[in-house]
Amino acid sequence: MDRIQLGALHVTPVCLGTMTFGEQNTEAQAHAQLDEALAQGVNFIDTAEMYPVPARAETSGRTESYVGSWLRRQRRDAVVLATKAAGPGRGMAWIRDGELGFDAAQLQRALDGSLRRLGTDYVDLYQLHWPDRNVPLFGQQLFDPGAERDSVPLARTLLVIGELIRSGRVRHWGLSNETPWGLMRCLQLADALGVPRPLTVQNAYSLLNRSWETGGLAEIGWREGVGLLAYSPLAFGVLSGKYLDDPDASGRIKLFAGFGQRYAKPNVAPAVAEYAALARRHGLTPTQLALGFTASQWCVGATIIGATSVAQLRENLDAMRLRLAPELRAEIDAIHQRWPNPAP
Repeated sequence: MDRIQLGALHVTPVCLGTMTFGEQNTEAQAHAQLDEALAQGVNFIDTAEMYPVPARAETSGRTESYVGSWLRRQRRDAVVLATKAAGPGRGMAWIRDGELGFDAAQLQRALDGSLRRLGTDYVDLYQLHWPDRNVPLFGQQLFDPGAERDSVPLARTLLVIGELIRSGRVRHWGLSNETPWGLMRCLQLADALGVPRPLTVQNAYSLLNRSWETGGLAEIGWREGVGLLAYSPLAFGVLSGKYLDDPDASGRIKLFAGFGQRYAKPNVAPAVAEYAALARRHGLTPTQLALGFTASQWCVGATIIGATSVAQLRENLDAMRLRLAPELRAEIDAIHQRWPNPAP
């Protein structure tokens, strides 16, 4: 598989996401997926201290442990390993005793835990899973000044990141679920404080959510050299079309009550139906269309794909090798104009 440059990172344009490991997948199944990805040339693995999802005290940290037990039999420099520190505002009192701010003590503690579970002495990409400050998150659309809360100033957080990089335990860093203001402010502060800039932003991006393009982040990413790590390109399986044929089909949205609420919005189903019909007219599956779309977009650095079986992983990897013709992409854009960002 080809490699791309994300700043100083030399990675495959496909990244294996691991949030099912430890909930829907056993350790052996997780290792089988990791082995398959590596055999197909994927060198980029993404995890997080709060995984698996849905987040629960009983399983917290299990995903990193599964990745770590696999990593111990790999050549460490053959794998680009990314993980994430959980932020405040979403409960999860079982992680770091609920002290989830991005100050020195908490980020050091978060990194210590991740490195211990992963069985390594460094991570290649350390990401802030979501902002410490008040922002609309995970399907929310409107900023609410009335929801302001105390938060760690960004400048203080960036100084901590700089220390982690100087220690050698973090090679590079990135953001996740970030806004245009947050990205620009981090870039400005990094330059002013002499801290390395963030290389990446891991945000949701799919046929149902193109807010990276429409909300200003695409221009910032291009002009400032920050890569998009596109997560949820299949919208938790919604874009596979399986729920159109069988509303009770198995999947995370059905398994876990309240999970994936952003994909229960009114315009999602008609948009998915149009994309599925478009795929079939062109001899593709809805999954191939959705993943081929992300793989074809200039603004995407790498796409994070997940699976619950090796067979599904192979299907997704094959779909990521597709490059959609300009005519088909024009038809996608026409549907997007009718149903703009139904699940941001």
